[in-house]
Amino acid sequence: MEHVAIDLGGSQSQVCIRTSDGQLLVEQRCRTRDLPAYLAKRPPSRVIVETCAEAFGIADSALTAGHQVRVVPATLVRALGVGSRGVKTDRRDAQILSEVSCRIDLPSVHIPSKQSRERKTQCGLRDALVSSRTQLINTVRGWLRADGRRPKSGEAASFAKRVRALCGAAIPGFIDRQLQTIEFVSTQIRAADRELERMAKQDSVCRRLMTVPGVGWLTALRFVATIDQIERFADGHRVAAYIGLVPGENSSSERQRRTGITKAGAPSLRWTLVQAAWSARRARRKDAMQRWAEEIERRRGKRIAAVALARKLASILYAIWRDGSVYEHERQS
Repeated sequence: MEHVAIDLGGSQSQVCIRTSDGQLLVEQRCRTRDLPAYLAKRPPSRVIVETCAEAFGIADSALTAGHQVRVVPATLVRALGVGSRGVKTDRRDAQILSEVSCRIDLPSVHIPSKQSRERKTQCGLRDALVSSRTQLINTVRGWLRADGRRPKSGEAASFAKRVRALCGAAIPGFIDRQLQTIEFVSTQIRAADRELERMAKQDSVCRRLMTVPGVGWLTALRFVATIDQIERFADGHRVAAYIGLVPGENSSSERQRRTGITKAGAPSLRWTLVQAAWSARRARRKDAMQRWAEEIERRRGKRIAAVALARKLASILYAIWRDGSVYEHERQS
């Protein structure tokens, strides 16, 4: 079997091909957009790429062409020798990856499905809109505070209306531009929300996940997009660890020390699950998992209880997806 290592770039990529015994066969530059056609002409091989923006698209093309694919984590390639001794070039990187692949079966990150990547992208684009609106709102708030004024409290979508009600006709042009932009971005956020909500309600897994208290369409959609294939995980604890909701550890010799949560994995899903936990605590105060969270709160405080409940929610969502069931509050403890 040949080993095809590709150092991917935005426009040009470096290809290095070796035989299974390490003999160098091919070294060449190739346009990145031509790689799918190039790989389709190669015999079944092991294709090695490093994680980057282009990696999963190329991985899909390689799998379609019948190749084995290894998408090597960026955190690992330096340990393999990429960039060692202060020398890093595309040609050298491809050479090292192909050489190492001939000696060991390199570990690969999970290659998410196209649907999973599209959902992550749509959620990320919505986050960008929300973040942009928040920054715009903060600039107007700063101007108001300088004048000793403060608008009534309310949702972000109604911020521009509340500022106009406060200031009347005496709004400067540069502030009015900000308010118009806030209103436009709010319209786009509503459109994105409708699209994502419709997507979640059309998905059978998301509909079942949304039966869990505190879990809405955004949480369900993020969870499904991030996990992608439920068969990858043996139990709910591994899902929580994948998301980064389990305690870390910093132990050595006789010293044993637990730290805060690891915060590994997708931060957007972790944050969404924590928000879902807060929502569940407000909405279902008599639920079994709420009583469980209250016990933790009495010992450790509200914030730790919320994170613990988020971890429990991850395990519950995993079980519902795995079993094809819905949430039954009397069974939770």
